[in-house]
Amino acid sequence: MGTPELLLAMTTFGIIGAGHIGSQVARAVIALGHDVVIANSRGPETLTALIDDLGPSARAATAQEAAAAGDVAVVTVPFGKYKDVPVEPLAGKIVLDTNNYYWERDGRFGELDRGEATTSGLLQQHLPDAKVVKAFNHITAVDITTTGSPAGTHGRRALVVASDHPDAVDFATDLYDRIGFDTVAVSPLSESWRVERDRPAYVSRQDKAELEANLAKAPRTI
Repeated sequence: MGTPELLLAMTTFGIIGAGHIGSQVARAVIALGHDVVIANSRGPETLTALIDDLGPSARAATAQEAAAAGDVAVVTVPFGKYKDVPVEPLAGKIVLDTNNYYWERDGRFGELDRGEATTSGLLQQHLPDAKVVKAFNHITAVDITTTGSPAGTHGRRALVVASDHPDAVDFATDLYDRIGFDTVAVSPLSESWRVERDRPAYVSRQDKAELEANLAKAPRTI
């Protein structure tokens, strides 16, 4: 199955986390013709306004239900809560991980502070049978649906993917392209620190060459 066919086959996105990033990813994939099942930590009854805004292609659910319903999943919860993400229903699925580590919010994780682990690597350990791919973590939410442009556009914005699973990289790359972004892959997942918080590539609008340069000069620890 080629990459475009893979994306078309993934008809439903299970989005775990209905905050700014989750909501904007939902809007972006709905615009591509996909369905969305979205969850937050407070329960589906609190998502009425968001579902009304997203329209008939979206429905609210629990995190467990969103994980089970999605052909592909998006995890976009505060990093400190990553162990609350359902495990069994995500087995075998591609999981787009948007998380970032903010110790002020999440508490200290010594393995991250020391540069011994990555946020997405820890999620992959938590989801051993899923195919975790770092995506959408270094772009502000509103930019997801407002700064894309057609392929070949001069200065087209680029975003990073990283994964230990080539099919997950292909999927995220094709999704980026359809939304309007070029891709720079920094696989394996252990290299995803290059686009984590406070590195040169973090939340900066860059084309592909600029992003590659910023990734190359990123320090391992901050």
